[in-house]
Amino acid sequence: MEACQTLNSDTGSGLKHYPLTPLRLVRGLACLLVYLSTAFMFLVYFSPVFAVFLRLFSVHYSRKASSFLFGLWLALWPFLFEKINRTKVIFSGETVPERERVLVIANHRTEVDWMYLWDLALRKGCLGCIKYVLKSSLMKLPVFGWGFHVFEFISVERRWEVDETIMRKMLSTFTNPLDPLWLAVFPEGTDFTEQKCIKSQLFAAENGLPELNNVLLPKTRGFYACVEILRGSLDAVYDVTIAYKNRCPTFTDNVFGVEPSEVHVHVRRIPLKDIPASESECNTWLLDAFQLKDQLLSDFIAQGHFPNQGTEGDLSTLGCLVNCTAVIAITSIFTYLSFFSSLWFKVYIVLSCAYLACATAFNFRPSPLVEYVTRKKSS
Repeated sequence: MEACQTLNSDTGSGLKHYPLTPLRLVRGLACLLVYLSTAFMFLVYFSPVFAVFLRLFSVHYSRKASSFLFGLWLALWPFLFEKINRTKVIFSGETVPERERVLVIANHRTEVDWMYLWDLALRKGCLGCIKYVLKSSLMKLPVFGWGFHVFEFISVERRWEVDETIMRKMLSTFTNPLDPLWLAVFPEGTDFTEQKCIKSQLFAAENGLPELNNVLLPKTRGFYACVEILRGSLDAVYDVTIAYKNRCPTFTDNVFGVEPSEVHVHVRRIPLKDIPASESECNTWLLDAFQLKDQLLSDFIAQGHFPNQGTEGDLSTLGCLVNCTAVIAITSIFTYLSFFSSLWFKVYIVLSCAYLACATAFNFRPSPLVEYVTRKKSS
């Protein structure tokens, strides 16, 4: 059994590890405060209008409006990574089209991999429609858990006998090809560590499966459920492989701009017709895809880059500044209304918070009135 490899490539020159200076600490805390306050104000003011009232008449237009607003706020993060922290995000592989409906599968090196999918989605005009399959404990996060619920992320317990019903029910609501969708799945089910890699290799050896060094064996049932249910409405699957220079970053590294110096994102586009329909063949396809990821990451360790770099350009600094200014301006208006205007705005905030807390806790989303009337007539 081969040893698991630590994915720290040092072959490139000029790599930077920024020390956590007082300036970086203050700047990071200021950014975090801005992001938390903007998230809170956007959720409590917009959710009752677009995720409740509008949804009573049209799920499609509710999702379109929510995706637009979510995209405005979410674009603050690539701005932080690429413009404020000066992290180089280098894309390679294939250049994918804009505004496709896709299933995204990615390796899971660290707790922040999912954040760097935003950099690709922003470039493709699909930032606001990205959704994740995530562990249910994240739904308990203050404020952000409300957002995960409003934007219809799929929470799982990572036990298929519990998760299957939940996943299939949620996936069945995403089949309208007119709804914007980037559904992101991490088939490994957890982030990569050497200990988990050794356990994965032992399981592979006992079951006649390939022993992987840079990724864990993928869990196939969730992926197959996504492909099976969404096959008729998706354009493609994006197979994304993520690697970091120096070391894998944590959330606080991202906030304070300490790491990473470079993020490398390799993209492979697979049309749905090229993915087998039968479960056994689909599972084999996913395992083959992770063997390819494993080789890509081994090559990255040796060479310091993925093949065919430079498939995406830099973000527009002006565009990032305009978006950031708009989000902060909207938040400032809402903050003024909350503290210095009519009492009714305070009542609105309290009721909105109460709804978001209850809806998240009980996994409730309103159904369109047309569906409700139809059900009543049929019963």
